Amino acid sequence: MSSRERILGRVRRALADVPREDGVPYERAVARDYLREHGDRTPAQTLDLLAENLADYRAVVHRTDAGHLAGVVAGLLASRGSSSVLVPPGLDGSWLAGSGVRRVVDRAESTPHELDRVDSVVTACAVAVAETGTIVLDGSPDQGRRRITLVPDHHICVVRAAQVVPSVPYALERLDPARPLTWISGPSATSDIELDRVEGVHGPRVLEVVLVG
Repeated sequence: MSSRERILGRVRRALADVPREDGVPYERAVARDYLREHGDRTPAQTLDLLAENLADYRAVVHRTDAGHLAGVVAGLLASRGSSSVLVPPGLDGSWLAGSGVRRVVDRAESTPHELDRVDSVVTACAVAVAETGTIVLDGSPDQGRRRITLVPDHHICVVRAAQVVPSVPYALERLDPARPLTWISGPSATSDIELDRVEGVHGPRVLEVVLVG
């Protein structure tokens, strides 16, 4: 039996008790009465929880308002000593208005070596999950292609308050499963070898999240 057959067999067994009435979509046939979030929180408390969980994953969290966002981004690039920043095609230009760092346009022709020479990348996000401290990118114009957030060593991600949801079920409702989704919980890291945490294995060593609002 192949691995594919084993996996499909498990799926069939898991769905064995699902009603198979003609004309009933799968989404309605399967009960969705599970707990969607843990506890009642105000929007401000949800934002606080996201910041707390991001910090637990060793992301660096900064909080600001829309009026000071450009200054915060410029300060982060300066403190990192960045001389170049990768910019997705649809990024709000005002976010980088306070910085004179050379901008590198996201091009399909860029090689991994060219991307590796870029000091930083600034993106938006699609949604952020407070309970898990997770940021989701979906390849939209203000986020760019997946590889631009995996190769450069420093990622600045701007998260607006309206994009923050309490839990994963709420996030899934906002996401298009047909898009290339990247789920990020802190900087790239692994503890596979001797349980020693090593950062920057398959993505940026430094993730800085700017929460706006």
